[in-house]
Amino acid sequence: MGLKRLLPNVCSSDLPASKAFYMSLFGFEAEFDSDWFVQLKQSGNDLELGIIAENHEIVPGAARGSAAGFYLTFVVDDVDKVFERATASAYTVLQRPEPTFYGQKRMLLRAPEGTICDVSSVMQD
Repeated sequence: MGLKRLLPNVCSSDLPASKAFYMSLFGFEAEFDSDWFVQLKQSGNDLELGIIAENHEIVPGAARGSAAGFYLTFVVDDVDKVFERATASAYTVLQRPEPTFYGQKRMLLRAPEGTICDVSSVMQD
């Protein structure tokens, strides 16, 4: 099959707010930034995330207004530090960091465009 790249795109009604959310919490940098699309990338790896204006003509008609049924998972070094940054920025925290049965500490956030973000880190003994 030869898959070369996977780029998840989230649809947003407020690109600047969504861009600030992902950049401030997860260390993304804007590789491309326009009034209809923002491509975020992390320096030193191949992690990417696209944010697209939900009403732009390039968004497939079937995808407009139907971004339900998925969530983004971010595995980070320290979920508590992300929690501190998220609360300091007044982002919507759906679940504070909690230990899980599978050995990670996890929190849930709602991004400005409505995407649920599952943020976790491995618990240290």
